[in-house]
This record gives sequence, structure tokens and C-alpha cells, in this order.
Amino acid sequence: CWGPEWPGLLLLFQIQQTGSLDKVVSWTHEFPYAHQLWVGQFLGFLNIYDPDYAKAVYSRGDPKAPDFYDFFLQWIGKGLLVLQGPKWFQHRKLLTPGFHYDVLKPYVALFAESTRIMLDKWEKKAREQKSFDIYSDVGHMALDSLMKCTFGKGTSGLNDRDNNYYLSVEELTLLMQQRIYSFQYHNDFIYFLTPHGRRFLRACQVAHDHTDQVIRERKAALQDEKERERIQSKRHLDFLDILLGARDEEGIKLSDEDLRAEVDTFMFEGHDTTTSAISWVLYCMSLYPEHQRRCREEIQEILGDRDTLKWDDLAEMTYLTMCIKESFRLYPPVPQVYRQLSQPVNFVDGRSLPEGSLISLHIYALHRNSTVWPDPEVFNPLRFSPENVAGRHSFAFIPFSAGPRNCIGQQFAMAEVKVVTALCLLRFEFAPDPSRLPIKMPQLVLRSKNGIHLHLKPLGPGSEK
Repeated sequence: CWGPEWPGLLLLFQIQQTGSLDKVVSWTHEFPYAHQLWVGQFLGFLNIYDPDYAKAVYSRGDPKAPDFYDFFLQWIGKGLLVLQGPKWFQHRKLLTPGFHYDVLKPYVALFAESTRIMLDKWEKKAREQKSFDIYSDVGHMALDSLMKCTFGKGTSGLNDRDNNYYLSVEELTLLMQQRIYSFQYHNDFIYFLTPHGRRFLRACQVAHDHTDQVIRERKAALQDEKERERIQSKRHLDFLDILLGARDEEGIKLSDEDLRAEVDTFMFEGHDTTTSAISWVLYCMSLYPEHQRRCREEIQEILGDRDTLKWDDLAEMTYLTMCIKESFRLYPPVPQVYRQLSQPVNFVDGRSLPEGSLISLHIYALHRNSTVWPDPEVFNPLRFSPENVAGRHSFAFIPFSAGPRNCIGQQFAMAEVKVVTALCLLRFEFAPDPSRLPIKMPQLVLRSKNGIHLHLKPLGPGSEK
């Protein structure tokens, strides 16, 4: 059982500090499977980073740990991220068609459109021949893409209301992280009396007003027969179309509250995570010019004389895909996830935990666990060649979590990361700034305390072939 023989009585606030991620990795040598993790004196987790331990818990459908994920309720409501039981299963089933390949295919053009807006901005910045922080620009691009894929936004970019929404999501993410790691803020009554709590509520209101207005406008449009025909004949369905049309076997559709929750959940999960993923992939490309060159050559060969990407091109980007996965291994967009056991669990070493226990899966430490990954700090895309993948534990690499509660949008995310990275490599050569290397910070997503500063060298008019 989880008793005195479990090593490593540690405080959670220690792991949010600079250098803390690699501190947890060092503990994997001292404590082979897991260690205890405490928030204050009363809330204890088992922090795991071993594939067998991960499989024992994450191959099941245990709910998210309410001690952390309940903090999301004020913002994203009861969507897939926090739901459990029959309602989670119902929502998962209703939303799955929204991530079918046929729905995702037209998104490639939308990803490319938003990316080119960002790259044109980078052309101007690159002329100054100084490094700059790419993270914020990638964030705006990811939100622009999501607005188009979720709400069917036009090609003119974000308006003032959309930008306010972007800023509110950014602030909510930071405030959420701060609350999770500040034990005195765990009490709702106390938190919402503080300046941080009031800021959180104001930002929630901005996010909710935006989502509610878009849903109202779309529903009103669907009342008009001509507008309904126009929407249904669009060359692609957006995520809101899918949600509004979703019905279960009994013909029951999502309520307005459920609609908002799923839209807000998708906007949060699909924006901040892809921003982190793309930024770290480009950072890895900058560090390893030989891999960057090989990816660029692969993309150029796939495109030939074409200047646009198609869905079928993505499957041919085998080396780029291996590099993206290796970046996800070293810099997982979500470094840590939490569960609460709905029934006891027995681990491979004979230890066990009772029902109700809290589990923290440290994906960052799992991906750098030297008993699983030889030379874990080395960037080696060939780890993800078919022959190497075939012999690896199925829970050794889980950037999108694993099991029945894995990320429903992982195909969407992979497609976006491939499109954005490919177009970036065709336009620019990336190099790091040795004087401003990123400082990893484990927030809700993996960020850098000082941004991600890169040098960009334009490759000329023929480079986007």
C-alpha cells in the first residue's frame, strides 16, 4: 500500500520552480517507479513516471482528480476534460465525429492560411537580424486557426472581440496555474475575494460572453432557411457545426450549457497546447540544423512544383513526423496530468493503492526516464522509426495521455503541428540564440519563463516550393 515505504516526501510547490522539471527527472534515478507529492499537509499524490505504473492507472477510465480539475469548472464548465461517468461517455461519443479525417482534411488550408499571416510578420522581424520571441506569435496564429476551425471565422484575422478573447484565455491559463500551486487559493470563498480571484472571474466573463455570442449568432442563422442551406453546403464543417448537429441514439442533442462547455474546452485545449507544441518543435529544429535540413528537403520533395499543402502530404512527412515526436518526448506540451482512482490498483512491483487515491502522471519525467529511453537527453528522431517503436512499451510515450481518456483532438493537433512546421521550414532557417536559451516552466502547458528566442533567416522567394 501507499505507506512509509513509498519514498520521496516532497512538496508540490518545489516542482513549479525553475529547473524543477529536471529535478523530478533526477528523482527517477533515486525512486525507480514513483514518489509521494504533497500540496500542503493534507493533500497527497503518488507521482508516477514508469510505463508499467502508467499503464496500471491510465489504461482504465478513472476520473480526473477533482482537487485540481475542479478549478477549471468556473472557466470551461463540464466538458470532456472534467466530465466522468455516463455523461463523459455520451459527450465523447457525440464529439468523436468532429475529429474524423473527413472533417479534418479541409482544416489543412485553414492552418496554412493562419501560418502564412504569421510568417509574413516574421519576414519583417527577420530583417532586423536579431533574435525574437516566437511564442506569442505562435499563440496568435494557433488561436486564429482555432477561430476558423471552431467558429468558421473568415480570412481577415481576429477582430477586437476575438483579441479580447485571446487575452482572456492567456490570463486564465496563468491564473489557473497560480491557483493550483497556491494552497491558500484552493478555497473558493477565499480565492474569489482576492485580486487574483476577481481577475479570474472577469476573464471568465469575457471568454463566456464571446462563446455565448458566437453560439447565439450561429443558432439564429440556422433559423433562416437560406442561411441554413448555405451553412450546410459549406466546403467544410466547423467544430460548432458538428456540435450543433450532434445527436445520440435517442435524438438528444447537447444543451446550451454543454455546447458552451465543449467549445470553451476545445478552445482552451486546442490553443495553448498547440502553441507550446509548435514553439518547442521549432526550438528543436533550431538546435539541430542537420535534422532541420533533412525535414526541409523531405517537404520540398513532397511538394515538387506545388505551393500548397494537401491532407495526403502529411502522411508522407515521415522524417518530420519523427522529429515532431522526438520534440514531444523532450518537451511534452502537457507535462503532468492527474487522476483519482475509482477502484483500487495493483502495480507490477506488488504495491497497491486504494480507491480514492490521487495519482500524478509526470509525462515529462516518463519521457526522460533513462530506464525506458537510452541517452534520454539526446535528440534522436530515429527513436520513432517503425522498428524502434515496435519494441517499445505502449505507455512509454504518451504526449496526448493514454487509454480511454486520451486526447480526443490528437489527430487535429498533429495535423496542425505538421502543417505549421512544414511551412515555417520552407520560409526560414531557424537558429537558437545562445544568450537567451529557454527556461522551462511547468505550467498547465510547458512554457518558457523567458520566451523562446530564435534567429530566423529568410530562404528567399523560391524556398516555398
